[in-house]
Amino acid sequence: MAEVTNESVLIEERRGDVLLLTMNRLERHNALNAELNHWLGDAVRRAEPDGVSVIVLTGAGEKAFCAGGDMLEMSGVERSERPLPPPEERVNGTEELSRTPMPVIAAINGYCYGGGARLAIACDIRLASETATFRLPGAEYGLVVAAAALPRLVGASLAKEWIYTARKFDAQEAVSAGLVSSLHAPEELLPAAMAMAEVIAGHSQESVRESKRVIDLATLSDEAQAAESEANGRLRGSDAQTARFRDATRRVTGR
Repeated sequence: MAEVTNESVLIEERRGDVLLLTMNRLERHNALNAELNHWLGDAVRRAEPDGVSVIVLTGAGEKAFCAGGDMLEMSGVERSERPLPPPEERVNGTEELSRTPMPVIAAINGYCYGGGARLAIACDIRLASETATFRLPGAEYGLVVAAAALPRLVGASLAKEWIYTARKFDAQEAVSAGLVSSLHAPEELLPAAMAMAEVIAGHSQESVRESKRVIDLATLSDEAQAAESEANGRLRGSDAQTARFRDATRRVTGR
């Protein structure tokens, strides 16, 4: 049996008590395929037992944080040949980010679309490059993306507008709406995120984690998260959803 390894789709760098995770699929704008999603979840799950206090998540290169799900893999056009654990043993990156007690900072350095936006929304704090752009295309593809968590950040009306229309919006609109905390020049983004992480890591970790737990209890709904998962379970793979997704794949990739 082939050895199951990361193969650098995710770069892990420990800086003191801070763990920097860099999604590293430059050729696909760091799109989430099964491999990256698993290793991201695995890294987040291992971080707390390893003594990490804060996680910073970003994307490789200057163009993309994460452009969403890998459309070629999801549509069946391509399959990765690199070995992964069996499906029942894989770890979901977004779910692990959502449930970790550790604070997570997203350094959004470019495209933040679909599943990539859902990843960012699952983080506790979001900083963005002035060149970052955002899009939630779930309604176009026939799925529900971030409907459970986005309203707590930007309010119901704007969340519905972004989700219903699937329109692209820029970093200035994102910061004005409260989706991101601050904007930075591209070369200053990661240093700003790391500096914030180091400040947080220097505080009482018990207090920080309890603060996160209480804030999430006050603003997140487990029922809404379950409803989003249930809706996608019904929608994903239907004839209508499959046709929409394949059409979108052809428009985006030409394949």
